[in-house]
Amino acid sequence: MCRNIKTLYNFEPVATDDEIRAAALQYVRKVSGFTKPSQVNEAVFNEAVEQVAAITQQLLDSLTTNAAPKDREEEAAKARERNQRRFG
Repeated sequence: MCRNIKTLYNFEPVATDDEIRAAALQYVRKVSGFTKPSQVNEAVFNEAVEQVAAITQQLLDSLTTNAAPKDREEEAAKARERNQRRFG
């Protein structure tokens, strides 16, 4: 599951709310062990996703770097190349 969580910091353009929420969802799924929680746990699960997304946004807004932002397309191309070498 966590392989789906991508680095969100220092990219141009910056991470969208949807990307941050998707990472938060993957994190909560991994920690809880639920892909889809039961009805009794759904509200708590969704609240956890929202809280993780909010703190992630706060973290990304607070970080600083002197490095130039990475290009999303370039990084995606590198990942495809790594996967091609790894999986053939």
